[in-house]
Amino acid sequence: MQTKGVPSSDAKPAYSNGKLLAQQVLLETMAAIDLRRVMPAKLKLHGDTLVAGEAAIHLSQPPRVIAFGKAASRMAKALDAILGGRIEAGVVVSPAEVQNKLDRYRYFVGGHPYPTIGSLEGARAALELVSDLSAEDTVIFLISGGGSSLFELPIAPEIGINDLVQFNRLLVTSALPIEQINVLRKHISAVKGGRLGTCAWPATQLTVYVSDVPEQFPSMVSSGPTMPDESTVAECYALAEQHGLAAKFPASIRKHFEQRTLAETPKPGDSRFSKSHFFCALSNRDAVAAAKQAAEKLGFVTEVDPGIWDADFRNVAEGNLTALDELRKRNANSPVALIVGGEVTCPVTGQGVGGRNQAFVLYAAERIAGQPRVVVSAGTDGRDGNSPSAGAVADGHTIARARDHGFDPEQYLAESDSYHFFCSLGDTVEIGFTDNNVRDIRVWLDFG
Repeated sequence: MQTKGVPSSDAKPAYSNGKLLAQQVLLETMAAIDLRRVMPAKLKLHGDTLVAGEAAIHLSQPPRVIAFGKAASRMAKALDAILGGRIEAGVVVSPAEVQNKLDRYRYFVGGHPYPTIGSLEGARAALELVSDLSAEDTVIFLISGGGSSLFELPIAPEIGINDLVQFNRLLVTSALPIEQINVLRKHISAVKGGRLGTCAWPATQLTVYVSDVPEQFPSMVSSGPTMPDESTVAECYALAEQHGLAAKFPASIRKHFEQRTLAETPKPGDSRFSKSHFFCALSNRDAVAAAKQAAEKLGFVTEVDPGIWDADFRNVAEGNLTALDELRKRNANSPVALIVGGEVTCPVTGQGVGGRNQAFVLYAAERIAGQPRVVVSAGTDGRDGNSPSAGAVADGHTIARARDHGFDPEQYLAESDSYHFFCSLGDTVEIGFTDNNVRDIRVWLDFG
């Protein structure tokens, strides 16, 4: 992602720089939510007491630490610095090999978006680390998005890695929202849905998490391994039936749905969570707030779209455009910006390369064709779907440019190949892996 040529913030934003300005908003957002900045600001050590929000955890001895998810390595390093290295032992399960490893930690590379053998090995190591804890011990869990595939162990030994991959592929390519996907994941896992947390009883537990799910569903982050589970096995069965999924599951998993043999997950009120504390260090709300501030600094009259963000990408785009129209009417003489968070749903309909953000921008590009408007949408983890990009950016010229090259936008959408569409135009958003994930950010700019 480049920002060369962007004017200074005291100049009126110009449409000729629109795509660069939109990307600058995204860059400044990513800097603001960097966990190396966020965690030291939100977690404080006072003597032997670690304060995280309303939780104050007395560390009579060094804690054990388990970190998993896309931000696992960065969170572990930040906590190590906060505690001054006072950690007994730890496990880190991340999506890539960690170059600068901490002492006293075991490291594993899990798979995303589908689990791998490393995912299973990391989960087993974590269970081993918490299997002998006493009431005097403390365990700190550092959880971030992506953990549902990076950190996994099936509930039954006959469920192999290939079956887990098939199961997860079916779920993530469906149109189900993440909270429903994770209801299904929880009930076939030995570590999700609070089961890891109950294994750590009777130790004091602190879960510090970075949320990549709607804020009303905190136990859905990485499918909630340390939190009591509000969902039920009956809901799990119903979701599989209503969406015609059970018949497509591999045999080792399908039989549990057909025979109704899945065990219930631990629920709120379970005494094994009586010493558990939970703190959200970062969420999509923080990213949206940072994007709003960045756009305002560039000279845009900025609002956050309060509409429903977790819905079909076309419906969200139409809703955003309605909100942008209203914002434009109220500010006829000023450039305006609309900030949107969440994650749209985008079923895979072809064999191409792309993701929900690039599909969203491709659809939106047709809706703003010929207008002095810009839209960018990107994943805060730096990756969108099965592509190497975080997302894409488009303006009112994008569709005309594409047609000059002989590209048919509708065909690219139908083939789920939005990445190649934008890559050919030089309009993908490239920020690399961010070691973070707080859902997606979309920025709409209107220059009047």
